Amino acid sequence: MGKIAYLFPGQGAQKAGMGKDFYENSEASRRIFDKAGGLLGLDMKALCFEKNEDLDRTEFTQAAMVTTSLAMMAEIDRRREAGASIRRPDVTAGLSLGEYCAMAAAGAMDVMDAITLVRKRGIFMEEAVPAGEGAMAAVLAMKAEDVSQVLSSIPEVWIANYNCPGQLVISGRKGAVEEAGAALRAAGAKRVLPLNVSGPFHSPLLKGAGEKLAGQLVPVRLSVPEIPYVTNVTAGYVKDTENMKEYLKKQVYSPVKWQQSVEAMAADGVDTFVEIGPGRTLTSFVKKIVKGAVLINVETWEDLEKLEEGGLS
Repeated sequence: MGKIAYLFPGQGAQKAGMGKDFYENSEASRRIFDKAGGLLGLDMKALCFEKNEDLDRTEFTQAAMVTTSLAMMAEIDRRREAGASIRRPDVTAGLSLGEYCAMAAAGAMDVMDAITLVRKRGIFMEEAVPAGEGAMAAVLAMKAEDVSQVLSSIPEVWIANYNCPGQLVISGRKGAVEEAGAALRAAGAKRVLPLNVSGPFHSPLLKGAGEKLAGQLVPVRLSVPEIPYVTNVTAGYVKDTENMKEYLKKQVYSPVKWQQSVEAMAADGVDTFVEIGPGRTLTSFVKKIVKGAVLINVETWEDLEKLEEGGLS
């Protein structure tokens, strides 16, 4: 039997109603939502469960996403502790802000510290570059080395995400991203799709936001993980506290090495990937990275049955 990884999605997967059924059915999940809302001074139920414009604003999105995924994780943990035959993960990983969920699930960071930090992270990222000056775009059906070659001659645009084979994301100044998009299409990219985001995330333009976050990380207590997690910055396993805060700082303005992270887990024997949170983005990426992997997503209350019926018991 192979190893299991728990995965946590990032910004872009949010949607109205996420986690509502967990709130209604689980005391463990309800406790996370209520405590997070009180701690942040936000109506977390309104933010996550009702249609609203704030859910797509970075300063709110990040806290909402992490709260939702960790509330779902709380119910999974409760069931396991109550005797359900759900195997513990062998490793965790998260895409961008999902890394905070991965750290909390691995026992490296307190749940409420994770939620508090991503609220500040979202604000810092939102403020880093004035609205309208930055942009991101997905590049489809083009090799990473070919994308890099095109970008090398265009200032202020960089690869921000290595999602899966045939899908990268570029980030930078709006004009530079537009210029790069035209150049990439001319060089053979199948499509270059502008993303509906508020800033040039995971680019050097957000280094100031990373520095501000580093200041917030100083008093936060981190622990040796009970199980390893994979960091976006290096795509390597983290098993101690030595560089954790540095990784979180750099993650804000460094590319997300998601494909490389999944490849590292697969090389370590992981053949089952469980996505916990709204959407199926990560399982769709893994499907293109690891052929034949067992893929499970936990997004709704009914999905919890998959953890016992889907070969994880």
